[in-house]
Amino acid sequence: MGDDGSGHDAPTRREYMKYGTAVIGGGLIAGCSSGRSGSTPVSTDGETAETTGTETTTDTKRTTDTETTMGTNTVGDRSYSVTMAPMGTVTFDSVPQNVLASSTANIDIAAALGHGTAVKSTSRPSSSIPSLEFYYSRLDTSNDWIEFQDAGNFSKETLYELDSDVHFLDPAYVNSLDGWSRSDIEEVKGNVGPFFGNMYSRKHREPPESWRDSYQYYTLWELTEKYAEVLQERERFEQLNGVKERLLSYIQSNLPAPNDRPTVGMVYPRLSEDAFYVHRLNQPGYFFAHTRPLDAVDVFADIETGEYGGKLIDYEAMIEADPDVIIMNHGISAYYDVPDAKQSIRDHSVGSELTAVQNDRLYASGNPRQGPLMNLFQLEMAAKQFYPERFGEWPGYSADEPYPEIPEDEQLFDRQRVADIISGDF
Repeated sequence: MGDDGSGHDAPTRREYMKYGTAVIGGGLIAGCSSGRSGSTPVSTDGETAETTGTETTTDTKRTTDTETTMGTNTVGDRSYSVTMAPMGTVTFDSVPQNVLASSTANIDIAAALGHGTAVKSTSRPSSSIPSLEFYYSRLDTSNDWIEFQDAGNFSKETLYELDSDVHFLDPAYVNSLDGWSRSDIEEVKGNVGPFFGNMYSRKHREPPESWRDSYQYYTLWELTEKYAEVLQERERFEQLNGVKERLLSYIQSNLPAPNDRPTVGMVYPRLSEDAFYVHRLNQPGYFFAHTRPLDAVDVFADIETGEYGGKLIDYEAMIEADPDVIIMNHGISAYYDVPDAKQSIRDHSVGSELTAVQNDRLYASGNPRQGPLMNLFQLEMAAKQFYPERFGEWPGYSADEPYPEIPEDEQLFDRQRVADIISGDF
C-alpha cells in the first residue's frame, strides 16, 4: 500500500501538488497517463466500456440538429452508446440536457464533469443541496446550478411530468419500488428517456433477484468513467482522475506503519434510542470510498451486518469497542444536528467515558453518498481526522458553514486545478 511508515522516500505534499504528470523514478506516479483515448474506453477493471460514435438505433426520444461540444468530444447528429450493468447497452442521440439524478452521488458526478446545470431534478433535494454547497463553495466555480425539482419517490407519473432526457436511476432499484414492473420501466424508457444507474455498488448489497445475473459492482471512479461517456467528457474525466490518483498516492505513501494507526469507528448517532448505527470502515462499496483507502484499524471490522450494511449497537457495546477516533457518518449532510449530537454523547454517562470523546476526536464526517468532487474533499478530511501528525490537524466543523478553509500549504489537493477542470479550462 505505501512504504513501511518511515516516510523517508515519500514525495512531499508540495511535489504532489506541483506536478501534473509524474516521474516514476523520482517517486511520483502518473495521474492520468493511461493513454486511453477514442470512443471505446477501457475501464479500470479491464473491461471494455462499449462506447461507439457510429450511427445506430436509439433508445431515447430526443434528437438535435445542433452540434454540442463538451471538452474534446463533439456530438452532433451522431448517436453513441454506453454499456453498464445492469442496463446493458444504452444509446443516446445527444448529450443529455435534462437529467433526473437519483442521489447526491450522481449529481456530484455530473457537476464534477462540468454538467451540473443539466441536473434538473432529484429525490430529496433538501438532503443533497447542503452537501453539495458544503464542498463546491470552496471552489472558484459558479454554483447557480445547485437547485433542483423534487422527484419524490420516483413514481411513474412523476417521471412523465419531469420529462427528463435520461434518468440516472438504477432500473433494478426502481423495479423494487411499489408500482413499478419491468414493463413500466420499458414504457418510461421508450416514452420519456432511458435509465442509467447502478445503486447497489454503494454498499455491495444484493440487487433484486431477477436482476442478479446482469448485475456488476463498480467503484466510485469506475462509475464516474461510465457517466463521463454518457456526458461525452472523456478528457475531463481523465484530468479529474489524475487529481485523485495523485491525492491517493500522496496519502498512501505517507501513512503511518500499521501498528501506529489509530482505531476508528464509523457511526450514525441514534440519539433518541441511546444507540449508534455502525458500519465497517473498510468494506467494499463507494459508500466507503473516503475511508477505505486510509486503511485505519476498524473497531467494527468483525460485526455481523444487516441488510443495509450496518448494525445498531448501544452505549455499552460502544464503550467496549472504545475507538481512538469516532467519525459521525453524514455529519455534514444536514441529516441531523452535529453540535447537538456531540453534546448529547458528551453528556451521556457512558459516552463521556469514550476515549475519542475525552481526547476531542469525535468528528463530523462526510456524506458517503459521494461523487468524485466530494470524494476528493472527504479523503482529505478523513486523512486529517485519522492521521493529523502526517497530514495536518482537521480544523473542525461549524454548522451552516462550508468546508473549512485550510491553509494552502496544508491542502492535500489543488483546489484551483479541480475548479479549472470543472470549468473546462484544461
